[in-house]
Formats: sequence, C-alpha cells, structure tokens
Amino acid sequence: MENNRNFFITIALSVLILTLWQVFYMNPRIEKQRETTKIEAARDQDKKTAEGAAPNTATPAQPGAAIPNAPGVDSAAAAIGRDQALAATGRVKIDTPSLEGSINLTGARLDDLRLKHYTETVDKDSPAIVLLNPSALKDGYFAEIGFSGSPDAGKLPGPDTVWTVDGNSTLTPTTPVTLTYTNDKGLTFKRTVSVDQEYMFTVDDTVTNTGSAPVSLANYGRVTRYEKPDDRSTYVLHEGLIGVTGSEGLEEIKYAKIEKDKQVTPGKSSDGWLGITDKYWAVALVPSEKQPFQPRYGFFDDGRTRYQSDYLSDQIALAPGQSTTLQTLVFAGAKEVSTVNAYEKDHHIRQFDLLIDWGWFYFITKPMFWLIDTLYKFFGNFGLAIIATTVLVKAAFFPLANKSYKSMANMKKVQPKMVEIREKYADDKMAQQKAMMELYKTEKINPIAGCWPVALQIPVFFALYKVLYITIEMRHAPFFGWIHDLAAPDPTSVFNLFGLLPFAPPAFLPHLGVWAVIMGFTMFLQMRMNPAPPDPTQAMIFNWMPVVFTFMMGSFPAGLVIYWAWNNTLSITQQGIIMKRQGVKIELWDNLANLFRKKPSPAK
Repeated sequence: MENNRNFFITIALSVLILTLWQVFYMNPRIEKQRETTKIEAARDQDKKTAEGAAPNTATPAQPGAAIPNAPGVDSAAAAIGRDQALAATGRVKIDTPSLEGSINLTGARLDDLRLKHYTETVDKDSPAIVLLNPSALKDGYFAEIGFSGSPDAGKLPGPDTVWTVDGNSTLTPTTPVTLTYTNDKGLTFKRTVSVDQEYMFTVDDTVTNTGSAPVSLANYGRVTRYEKPDDRSTYVLHEGLIGVTGSEGLEEIKYAKIEKDKQVTPGKSSDGWLGITDKYWAVALVPSEKQPFQPRYGFFDDGRTRYQSDYLSDQIALAPGQSTTLQTLVFAGAKEVSTVNAYEKDHHIRQFDLLIDWGWFYFITKPMFWLIDTLYKFFGNFGLAIIATTVLVKAAFFPLANKSYKSMANMKKVQPKMVEIREKYADDKMAQQKAMMELYKTEKINPIAGCWPVALQIPVFFALYKVLYITIEMRHAPFFGWIHDLAAPDPTSVFNLFGLLPFAPPAFLPHLGVWAVIMGFTMFLQMRMNPAPPDPTQAMIFNWMPVVFTFMMGSFPAGLVIYWAWNNTLSITQQGIIMKRQGVKIELWDNLANLFRKKPSPAK
C-alpha cells in the first residue's frame, strides 16, 4: 500500500465503474427483449373472459379473490386504430392544463389519456406521451372502478356497464362530471368525477338502495395493462406492479416475477395505494378508507396476457332507503417529485413518495435531487445546477480532502527515506514493514488518507446517476450547445469528428462523445500530477485507465459525464494548490514531457 496507494485507488474505482457499467447499462440492454404473444380470436359478448376472475353474479369466496369479468372485446386485441377504438364507445372529454383524453362511458373507464407537457423525443414536433389506451388495442392500458356482489344485488356497475352523463360532458378542473346508472334491483349509482390541475382524479360513488330488500355489495378497482413496455431498465429502477398496503408496506413486483408467480396477495389493508409504474409515468389507485380492502397483484394469460393491480373491499350492507358514498383517488400521469410529494401530504396517502424509486440510498439520492432542483430554480439550467452542485460538494468535503492531499504531499517528501528502507530491508519484509510504520508515525503520515477523496466521490456519483436516471425533471433537460437532454448520452461521436463528417457512425462502434473525451482528458491530467509508478504493470494501467474510462463513460447520461469532468478539473486545481503550498513538486509537466521524450536504449 505504501508503494503506490494511487494504484489501489485506481483498481477500486475501476471495479466500481465496471460494476456500474454491467449492472446499469449492459444488463438492461439484455433485458430489453420484446415478448410477443399469440392473441386468440375475439369471442362473443356473452362468453366468459374472466378479466381477473369470476363472473359478476358470483359472490367472491374471499375479498379480493375475484374481479368481475370484462366484455368480449377485451379477450383479444382488435385490428383497429386508436381513433376507431375511441369512436366505438360514448365518451366524456378530459381537458386540463396537464392532461387531455376521455373517459369511456362503457365501464366508466379511464382509458384515453395523453400528457400535454411531455413528448416522446426532444424534437419540437414530437407527439405527446400517450399514457392510457382502450382495451380494444394491443397495448390497452386503463384504470377502472366498479362494484361486485351477490345475485340479489342485481347487475352491478362493471366493465360492460353503460353509464349516462348527467349535465356537463367535459371534465375540467373547474367542471366535474356526473355519471349515473340504475340497475334492475333498485340500486342507483351516482358517480362524480373531478380532476385537479395535474394528475389526480377523484371518484365519488354514491350508492342508494331504492328497492324493498337489503343488499350487499363490494367496491373494486383495478389498473390493467396488456403489454409491458419494451424500454424497461429493470436493474436501474423498478418498473412493474407496485403498491403500499397493509403491514407489508411497499410491494415492488417486476413483470418477470409476476409472470412466474401469477398472483401475489398481501394482507388486508385499510389504507394505502397500488397500481403500475413505469420509469417516468404511473397509474395508481387509492381506495376509500371507509372499508377495508384486499389488494392483489396478478398476471393472467387466459386468452390474452395482461398485468393487473386490483383490490376488492369488504361487503357493504345497504338497507332499503339507505345510501353510502365511497371516494377513490386515481393518479394517472408523470411522476414529478413535487407533485407526488404534495399528493402524499394533501391527500394523506401513506408513503406515496415511494412511487418514485429513490433506491436503497434514498438518504443520499433525495437530498441530491433537492440540491440540484433548488439550484436549477436559481440558474434556470440543470447543467449549471449540476456544475454548481459539484462545487458545493467539493466545498463541503474540502477539510477532509485537504488533509488527504496534504498527507499525499508528505508521502512524496519522504519518498527518499522510503526507498532507503526498502533497500536496507530488501530481504526482510517484516522489518521493512515495521520501519515503514515507524516512519509514518514520525512524519505523521496516514498512508491510506489518499483514498478518502475518491471514496467520497462514490456515493455522490451513484446518487447523481440515480437522480439523472429516475427523475422526470431531468428528462429532456437541455444544457448548452449540442446537449439537449442531460439524461441521455452525448449525441456526438468521435468517429465522425463530432458531426463534422456527414455520416452516422455504425452501431457496432462504441459511443464516444465530446464530453466523454473531455472527461477522459481531465482524468489523464489528474493522474499525471503524481510521479509515474515504478512498476511497469502499474504504469501501463495508469496510462490506459483514462482511455478505458472514456469509452465506458461515453454511454452514460451526459449530465453525469459533465459532472465527472468538472469534478476532475476541480480536483486538479485543488491538488495543485495544496502540493505547491507543501513545497512538493507537481509532476504534471515532467510526466507530459516524458510521453514525447525518446526513450533511451536498454543497456547491453
């Protein structure tokens, strides 16, 4: 260790970066394999399709074990376009500052939703993100709230129930929509749907028993998706079924796991939420707290594969003339940090912030995001916020880094004494080690102090990577020049001279942009500030390490590469100042000159 602590620092950092490269980049690529399924022919309207379970007329053997059947159109994806699917049923228009779409009057489903503020790419003409689709489409994805009960309750609102619009037919933040339905047993259902400025729908269901006999019924809700997304990054963050219910707390179930297990049924709950999440978007239900409910996560392949998070409440008894009201919240939109946190606070939703996957190191990741977001509000640019964050982190750890660099400088001062000890005790390693320890004690040197600056960068590096990858605020966030998305790799390439040559580099070539080259150059300069390792193997590693890192970092988010390059620049400046104050020679210029100096011929 005393020979060259930088060698071990480099090896440790190399292992870290290689691990991150494999886990966060290569493995997700391997996982991105689109799975195709054979879709059966459409069945008749009256044929059982069991979307989640048993027929509507059956009483569930266990709360949550069965969700009413869906209409025949759900049994197979129809070969029609989205506009045709939307026109096939009556609809209530949705128009808010953040959302546009419609509610399907058949089933009162939320199955048509687009996000006004988010587009598929950074191009100005790129279409808006489509979050929800009708079940008649191959990529159907919807949220539905209904009722289940025994035969004496009559036909209850479910997937094939056609609701009637009462009055206003456009849902806006200032104009709620009221839907009504009355069944053959005298049960009247009045559903009031309202929406806020962002992504939260409030569904108030009032059920009145106008019949002559008591009835029992249960409230259910489900988020159903027919196809899993192709661009999943399963090793970086959670995408799939998710919820916080009961004593189990957070449940994160990936698509592959639910395909294997078929069903996951946590314990009964009286609060919480559940749904399906993507990297940047999510659809989640918050059941009414009036009745305990049974949550469930499932995968069904009975004719048409689908993934579903659902719940079924305990039975509600209604005497003649009695009524009850249940309120269900439906979140459908972008996982904006401030919006999600506000919903958790304002609606008292337990741990709703976990809808965003902050990871195991959330205690570092969340403060990191807060710092970058706060600086963004000041600078108006996330790239500048990242640069400012790097400066603040450097300043926070300056005292420790200062001591580390001083210790490294002192190590250089005593290099002649260390060489003398090695030569004196060349044949006695124990005596050599003892003499070295005495030297460290006398000169007040900590031989491992040089590891601390690098060790401190590891959690910051990880936290910044996580923030760049999971937070929608970083999506499509521009910097300056050619960087239009800090969460994506640098779009330039060294193989076409960074866009100067009029051709796109072949896909098999590694991605290597301008900022990766800058990062590699700053790393090269930082390593050249120290004396060249005496061991040829170590010297070779030091020579090639910046090149290896440059190619590895080329495919990382541009914001992360910018951070690393700026961090290297600050480290070079800091180390140079400390070495000069300690009277230690800065080896940078000599090392650079040696690269071009003709090597002497070996003696015969």
